[in-house]
Amino acid sequence: MKFAQFKLPSDEIQRLGVLVDGKLFDVTVLADAARDNTGEVADWLLSINGLSEIIKRGDDGLNEVRTLLAFAEIDEASSFSLDQVDFLPPVFPGKILAIGRNYADHALEGGEPPPPAPLIFNKLSNSLTAHNTPVVLPPISSQVDFEAELAVVIGRRAKKVSEAEALNYVFGYAPLNDVSARDLQFGDGQWVRGKGLDGFAPLGPFITMRDEMTDPNALNIEGRLNGEVMQSSNTSNMIFKVPYLISYISQGITLEPGDVIATGTPEGVGFFRKPPVLLKDGDVFTVTIEKLGTLQNTFVSEKE
Repeated sequence: MKFAQFKLPSDEIQRLGVLVDGKLFDVTVLADAARDNTGEVADWLLSINGLSEIIKRGDDGLNEVRTLLAFAEIDEASSFSLDQVDFLPPVFPGKILAIGRNYADHALEGGEPPPPAPLIFNKLSNSLTAHNTPVVLPPISSQVDFEAELAVVIGRRAKKVSEAEALNYVFGYAPLNDVSARDLQFGDGQWVRGKGLDGFAPLGPFITMRDEMTDPNALNIEGRLNGEVMQSSNTSNMIFKVPYLISYISQGITLEPGDVIATGTPEGVGFFRKPPVLLKDGDVFTVTIEKLGTLQNTFVSEKE
């Protein structure tokens, strides 16, 4: 299953959608239809408006949604085409933890050796934004860059988990763009501002459930700028694989349901190209990950 959070242009109601045959089905509408047809539907599904409720219920919540899909009448009345909706971030995480230089080729293109241990930093909550939402280029930076990444969404509380058990704590996966203001990142002497500006963590459009992913470290990943391939790799090239990252982080930082880990970017970012290729007004960047879909955002100059 793939989940998305969205609203309609005609209202401000946050909705939870599940992707079926290329269309988004409003879970609440499906639950109403299922109740009318069979009388059997989990009560909480009748008023759900966010993915966090399903994440907190774990496998039981997912199974109830699967049951809903099996018995609900899947028709046009409960569905929306993807161009009819305004996407929201598919989850609102308590924290976004990101991994720097987790592909050897990316470390080397920046003139750095591969790190001996995961290099962890945080993306602030204000940086979270959605698929198709414009990202404003802040006037305090002239070197805004792109980074195509695999995001891991945590499904249950993880504290001191083993590497062998780590994937059992995953809810799902999504594309993420770790947008970076390079002049701030390197000029400040630490990365908080350069990585945490408003809109600098586009995520989505969907979260794909972990049971559809045999191995998160066997996925093609690609970043395109205005249609041109800039980054092309495979998540197998990560230095520190997904299970190791979850285990490593959880030894001292408890991961909560809905938290996001951004797992690093492969080579090809704009800053280290000769000459550099930095984001400008009107640029469109896409992150495509095998089995997960495509995240797209347009970058725009700040308007007065």
